[in-house]
Amino acid sequence: MLPTRRALNEVGIVARAYDAIVIGGGHNGLTTAAYLAQAGKKVVVLERRHVLGGAAVTEEVYPGFKFTVCSYVCSLLRPQIIRDLDLPSHGFEVIPQESSFLPLPDGRYLFYRGDEEDTFQAVAKFSRRDAEAMPKFGRLMARMAKFIAPTLTMTPPDVGSLNPSEIRKLLALNKQVQTLTEDELYTFARLMTMSAADYLDEWFETDVVKASLCSSGIIGTMLGPRSPGTAYVLMHHYMGEIDGAYRSWGYVRGGMGMVSESIARAARLFGAEIRVNAEVRHILVQDGRATGVELASGEKLYAKVIASGADPKRTFLKMIEKSDLPADFVRGIENFKIEGSSGKVNLALKEAPSFSCLPGNGVHLQGAISIGPSVDYIEKAYDDAKYGDYSHRPYVDMCVPSTLDPTLAPPGKHLMSCFIQYAPYTLRKGTWEERREAFGDTVLDTLEEYIPNLRKIILHRQVLSPWDLEQMIGLTGGNIFHGELTPDQLLFLRPTAGWAQYRMPLKGLYLCGSGAHPGGGVMGAPGLNAAREILKDWSLLRV
Repeated sequence: MLPTRRALNEVGIVARAYDAIVIGGGHNGLTTAAYLAQAGKKVVVLERRHVLGGAAVTEEVYPGFKFTVCSYVCSLLRPQIIRDLDLPSHGFEVIPQESSFLPLPDGRYLFYRGDEEDTFQAVAKFSRRDAEAMPKFGRLMARMAKFIAPTLTMTPPDVGSLNPSEIRKLLALNKQVQTLTEDELYTFARLMTMSAADYLDEWFETDVVKASLCSSGIIGTMLGPRSPGTAYVLMHHYMGEIDGAYRSWGYVRGGMGMVSESIARAARLFGAEIRVNAEVRHILVQDGRATGVELASGEKLYAKVIASGADPKRTFLKMIEKSDLPADFVRGIENFKIEGSSGKVNLALKEAPSFSCLPGNGVHLQGAISIGPSVDYIEKAYDDAKYGDYSHRPYVDMCVPSTLDPTLAPPGKHLMSCFIQYAPYTLRKGTWEERREAFGDTVLDTLEEYIPNLRKIILHRQVLSPWDLEQMIGLTGGNIFHGELTPDQLLFLRPTAGWAQYRMPLKGLYLCGSGAHPGGGVMGAPGLNAAREILKDWSLLRV
């Protein structure tokens, strides 16, 4: 039983009773809180930092510049959440990112806007065959994404259970598979098992085209483009959509923090309480159930339900005593792969960057920009990380969001957001505290091969390693997805076999972050799905 308020007061403990406590004010935790509050539950969200958002956050790191500190573009956020919570009325607005720009070391470049004809003409400069293949490839990947999309907002079946409800879920998956043609089924099997590079070799002949596409298969994962499993990561990024168009990405006006803030505003409107500077130190356990939390301040809060938006290792290995959990579950969480592979360099600029291959402030700066001219280049970047060092010629996925959203920087000035592969959490030599700025210098050296005057226009730089992401945001290992998105950690295996239904071994405890199905990215699906299961269980959760 939960302690009574009178009993707690008698021993001098400050306590507050809630229906649900959500650990972490990231976008998934806020989504869970919003749905529970919408259902009439008394909810409190506890965020350890001074600002909401987790990795989907906007911060004025340098005066006048609103940095999209971690995540930087939006696409995966589920349309159902946008509709259910009426996020546009709370300030959520996406500005489409409608172009792709890949500069090459020899002065050439691949640049195309979103329409099919423009893409054809741009790719045809390198290969007419590849230009003809691009729309066919895009349509097939969109078909695969459409096939996968319904699974994002479902609760995975427990394949080891003979419960009729779990068997019905398996049958539903089988029915969904039957919507694929034989060729599509083989394609799906290849995407789940192949490397991004090998799969793209089946479609294209030009290295620049393959490099521009295969980069989506290595974002946020400690794998190279030739590693099996990266074809799925490529498909994962195709599942993003804006207004029904797959693989559409965009900037959120006001930065990615407005994703989290708009969800928080909806949650507050429904009655949720949201607290910052409220770090959870322990999850309280009594008689096999989670009963509340203890904050770093010593304050204790109690509730019927505890939902953790923190990653699985932080939740179960740091907030709970191992002795309170089944040994096989603890072993599964300990073996969960979560080492980060990415860094971030954010730049405040006194003017727009000017590429030597395409000078000036043009439309090519308004979309996705990548430094990764070949598959071999990206694979060599991975080789450095594989042996415990950051890439000395890294792959850089970058954007200049201030070109489309002037609210992010002072007039005439710009932000440049640079996502870096690879930066392993564990370094063979030295520590990230010692080598962070050298890593930042390496990134700038790489960029200056394409933007010669870059250092001259930098007003301020922020360099974040995986270690910094762990310290600042609370991401174990600095992993942006709360765990690798490899086939052995997906669907009914996330976070570990037998515990993929958001309910955890302690009664009343749920996982609602990206360490649960369907995984990482700013999509909100784990938060939505966890809220649904909590509400389904509500009447059974006696205290």
